[in-house]
Amino acid sequence: MKSFFKEKIESYLHFLDKVRKYSPNTIKTYRLNLFESIEYVGIEFLDDVYEIDLIPYRMQLISKNKKTIYKKVSIFRSFTHYLRDEDMKIHLKNDENIKISKTLPKPISYQHIQEALNACDSDDRVMLLLFYTLGLRVSELSNLKIKDIKNGWVRINGKGGKIREIPLLDEVANELELYLEMHKPLVYIFENNGIKFNDNKLRYKLTKVFKKIGIKATPHQLRHSYATDLLNHGARITDVSELLGHTSLETTQIYTKLSSRAKMKNYQKAHPMCRE
Repeated sequence: MKSFFKEKIESYLHFLDKVRKYSPNTIKTYRLNLFESIEYVGIEFLDDVYEIDLIPYRMQLISKNKKTIYKKVSIFRSFTHYLRDEDMKIHLKNDENIKISKTLPKPISYQHIQEALNACDSDDRVMLLLFYTLGLRVSELSNLKIKDIKNGWVRINGKGGKIREIPLLDEVANELELYLEMHKPLVYIFENNGIKFNDNKLRYKLTKVFKKIGIKATPHQLRHSYATDLLNHGARITDVSELLGHTSLETTQIYTKLSSRAKMKNYQKAHPMCRE
């Protein structure tokens, strides 16, 4: 019976690749977790229903932290949703949710971003500017092509194949133009001999930039800075959600937190009694 479910896993991964347009890294993560989980879950076929018991798998994961367990169980749960859509009758036993606190990466202050911009060379400066002024995921910057930038707009092929357009600031456009004239890349903004910089190389370069000013930083923190800075300066959350490429406004609400000062400022602008 396990071999039957392994075939179903392959079908699910194909679905995630061709239909849902998941990234290769995400599909790799799903593959590893699903083939791990199928070795431990208990499976019985009773009265035309597949009874799948998660307890053996949860026991295998018991030494891991709550976030890891939550992620692994969620991946298996999404697989069973796919099976149900394929008209299989599935009953998950011992599928209680794990409560975890929602933590967010701390945004990098604008002051530190300015210090990093002043400390790095022109090439890394362009990379940092694109991360911060476009709010890109590292994979999106890695895949950014010259042809994606046109008439002051940047076309991003984002997560799940979702296309969005982000305005390019004039200052950034000017520095990018100089960078392109100097390096003459063929296809991608960041490439070497026609081969694009992968995610890890961009992460490494960014880490080195902030290390010069004594700060630990990640691309995702810059994305968080982009969102929170926009919100703190009065941008509408619906606009920020679209710029980030979120499919749900709820994701943006979790991902971004207005400072108390910004909340008070916006409240005083909005409430009629504050304007009297």
